Amino acid sequence: MKIHRSVILFLAATSYCNAFTTQHKRQASIFGVQQQQQQFFLKAEEDGGSGTSVERLPDSAVELTLTVPGAATKASYEKACAEVSKKLTIPGFRKGSKIPPQILEQTLRQANQGGKYPLRAQAIQTLVAKLVEPAIKEQGLDPIGQPSLVIPVESMAEDFEAGKELVMKIKCDVWPEITWKSERAYIGLEGSYNRKPFDQTKMDKALADLKERYATLEPISDADHVLQMGDACVVNMVGYMANEDGVTKGEPLPNAASGDKVDVVLGPGRYMEGLVEGLVGGKVGDTREVKVSFPGALRDKTLAGKLAIFDVEILEASSRNIPEVTDDFAANVRAGLTAESLMEELRKAVDQEDSKEFAGVRNAALAKALADTLNVDIPDTLVTNQAREKYAVMMSDMRENGVSDETIKDQITPENFLKYKDIVKADIIRDFRVSMATEEIARVENIEVPEASIEEQIENIKKDAAKEGDTSELNEEDVRPRVAATLQRQLVMDFLAENADLNVIYEEEQFDEKLMEKLAEESLQRMDAEVPADEVVVEAQSEEVVEEAVVEAVVEAVVEEETIAEVEEEAAPVVEEEKEVSFEEKTANMSVEDKALQSLLDLGVAEVSQDPEDPDYDSSKDNEIVGK
Repeated sequence: MKIHRSVILFLAATSYCNAFTTQHKRQASIFGVQQQQQQFFLKAEEDGGSGTSVERLPDSAVELTLTVPGAATKASYEKACAEVSKKLTIPGFRKGSKIPPQILEQTLRQANQGGKYPLRAQAIQTLVAKLVEPAIKEQGLDPIGQPSLVIPVESMAEDFEAGKELVMKIKCDVWPEITWKSERAYIGLEGSYNRKPFDQTKMDKALADLKERYATLEPISDADHVLQMGDACVVNMVGYMANEDGVTKGEPLPNAASGDKVDVVLGPGRYMEGLVEGLVGGKVGDTREVKVSFPGALRDKTLAGKLAIFDVEILEASSRNIPEVTDDFAANVRAGLTAESLMEELRKAVDQEDSKEFAGVRNAALAKALADTLNVDIPDTLVTNQAREKYAVMMSDMRENGVSDETIKDQITPENFLKYKDIVKADIIRDFRVSMATEEIARVENIEVPEASIEEQIENIKKDAAKEGDTSELNEEDVRPRVAATLQRQLVMDFLAENADLNVIYEEEQFDEKLMEKLAEESLQRMDAEVPADEVVVEAQSEEVVEEAVVEAVVEAVVEEETIAEVEEEAAPVVEEEKEVSFEEKTANMSVEDKALQSLLDLGVAEVSQDPEDPDYDSSKDNEIVGK
């Protein structure tokens, strides 16, 4: 996914806090201040600025107050003077001579370098670069992003005096601390989510298959017994390829395709097509000629999809007794099971595959409840950085959807970004809370991702990329941590689901009878319209035609979702006056990105691209859209 250059420039240029200057090179001072600087550095390392206090602020921020001794401010100011003197050439002063600070300040101001008090500002920046980082470490803080001066350098420079004590206030976001509202508050989360109904048909088949596995055989002694569906028999089979006429025998089949004393259960869909049907009605001692079709997916391609003829000798016949689900039957399946627990386990196993489709909505319900179980303040730095990433992705998506580069460039402003950030802030904070909670749960509950699972997922990523024609080599060092984090989060969600009280709402498919009637009526009207005026319709057939039309209309309605959507739109009641909907109501079910896009649409800084297939499509703007 490409991000437009203007987006990159915007993200690089905009900054939400004052950044400090980079660390200056440590150089030996001239004009006899070297010893004073060394004393300053030693003093700074001894007490972190001769006193540091910390005040906790909302949103996981802190304010550090650093009291810098006069010796340090003097040494820093003289260091600034020395460095500037080496760079400036001032008439009346020899190169390398000591230039009074007042002259240096005046020269820099005239050159518009560094504001009103450039030397003082540089001295303060040097103190910040030297003292802030050790002070943060001394307090045991884990900073996020860049610290910022509460009072700007320019304002501090007005009151700065070399040799006098200086008080600096620094604001810094720090990594938040997590505390649970109660011990293991994440156990027993409550929530609800919707999913499709339980597949009872699949359950019935699974139960039938299980009972079939434990079926018992009882030999049939009646020589006149005729084999029927549900019986079992033992047979000898000799096979031949069918000739082109499909009736006569050709070449013998390989031994692997034939066999002696083969157990055959007479049930539909169990074997090659035609085998079971050919044996039904036979008796012990009969030899029957049975025509079969080999499956098309057979591994042996010489036989796949071919016709064959078997001579089948029926040796034995047995009746099969299918057990009922009782406690004894359940215990036979596995010790300790009861009929009730067996059915519960079977139901859970059958539903497991379908439930994967709804893992996302289940996890969303868990995440919503999980976010409220812990106490944590999310730093604004994290929110801002995440909002920037989402904003850049949204701009890129808009470009790919046909919005012109010029329009996107106009939208990338600090004001629009702040509005976007305000919209997505709540969702970002919730996501961070959930992410931190899942990481903490994984640590506390010892939930680890097996290395084999990570390897398997990486291989799947490679295979998917290859299918899409991506031949670039995957950087496993970058991908592995993200894969591990994703898998770990899923394991945590599974753990939470097992220990949660979730209300699953099974949504039945709704059959709109009135809609079906309307569709049938419209179908009849279309049929009447298509009948030529001079064609005589036999009245005696009209009733049958109507019935057929109704059936066709209902079938068409079930299959053609677009037709239903069109009718629903046409059938919708006309609203005389459109009710004003709030932004929150309008975006209640939207994703974070869709909310942000809607906000830009409401602001008038974006518009939805028109469908080129629309009859009213304006092609005059095509060159503008593609950026030509």
